[in-house]
Amino acid sequence: MSDLSPRQHQEDHSPSLVLGIEGSANKVGVGIVSCKGAVRANPRRTYVTPPGTGFLPRETAQHHRAVILELVSEALAEASLDSHACDDKGKRNVAAVAYTKGPGMGGPLVACAVVARTLSLLWRVPLVDVNHCVAHIEMGRLITKARDPAVLYVSGGNTQVIAYNNGRYQIFGETIDIAIGNALDRVARALHLPNDPAPGLHVENCARSGKRLLDLPYAVKGMDVSFSGLLTKAESLSTRAKRTYDRNAPLPPPEACLASDASASDDDEYTDADVCLTLQETCFAMLVETAERAMSHTGADSLLLVGGVGCNKRLQAMAEAMCAERGAICHATDERFCIDNGAMVAWAGWNQYNAWRVGASDTSDEAAMKAFPVSNGFCTQRFRTDDVYAGAWRNLEEEGDEPTAKKAKS
Repeated sequence: MSDLSPRQHQEDHSPSLVLGIEGSANKVGVGIVSCKGAVRANPRRTYVTPPGTGFLPRETAQHHRAVILELVSEALAEASLDSHACDDKGKRNVAAVAYTKGPGMGGPLVACAVVARTLSLLWRVPLVDVNHCVAHIEMGRLITKARDPAVLYVSGGNTQVIAYNNGRYQIFGETIDIAIGNALDRVARALHLPNDPAPGLHVENCARSGKRLLDLPYAVKGMDVSFSGLLTKAESLSTRAKRTYDRNAPLPPPEACLASDASASDDDEYTDADVCLTLQETCFAMLVETAERAMSHTGADSLLLVGGVGCNKRLQAMAEAMCAERGAICHATDERFCIDNGAMVAWAGWNQYNAWRVGASDTSDEAAMKAFPVSNGFCTQRFRTDDVYAGAWRNLEEEGDEPTAKKAKS
């Protein structure tokens, strides 16, 4: 796996910073990133509900509204900026404010967009709207220094196999119903696994004690996948599974769940660990299969895992094994950057703002405010990855006009 160290503060030589706000689901974060990709601040909070329950848009939005101003203050302090986005010499050091436009849950998106618009007006800086999916990809490329990988984007709300083509992140395959993270979370809910810090993490930990594979549907349809039927069966199995998971018990080694190839029928006794093991092995095999096909089609020599489920060590191991067989490299990050965070929005916002700055004849503050007006600061729950023209900044990387992830030193 790649080096996961974020850029250090002493690497910053430019006063140009971007503040990013992410809050499309149950996590809300504020990040500050420099034009060279240095992560200056990246605090985050998570809305956690009791075991057996999920999170609803209204309550999630209320949570975000309650903590976001504290997060902004925390990020500014960590980046050595005052409430006016100025450094200790009184110089404004924030070039733009970026926020997640979508996709995501409507209430939480709006709660964060209101704060982003307010900061843009208060500091008189451009307001850059960012696609959540593109932000994940660009942050993954920045941290891992992957130049042109195929991308497996797996999260609670999205499941896509992506590759860059003709200026856009083209979707080669995706879920036709629910996302992989949603499927994992709902099985965790059925098994009454904890939601703190994330239900998917407890599914992963529980699976490490699994010994037998149960029967679940394997639904790959061309380049697309389907998890709805698989989820229905897994939820049914969960009702009869013996509960053995203890979050405080020592975890067996990751290899332990692979020591046995025994299988069980629905009538045999099985545990919650067997359900989690089967769920992961089946779902992740589907994802790795479609990702490998995309790599074969595009000729990609690397695969980048992004999104919250990309933190899963078992998925990383399966993807790494597939890549090794192809002579390719698998890139992944840890929970700091895989899970939704403000820094990824800030970095994607900088890419968009900088692409405009390089091509504009007038780069004054007034021109920037006109190019990225606050009046455009709305949200949408339907914002496809391939709706964004990424060539605006990817072309700059090829031309070498500006520092990029592939040139930045770790």
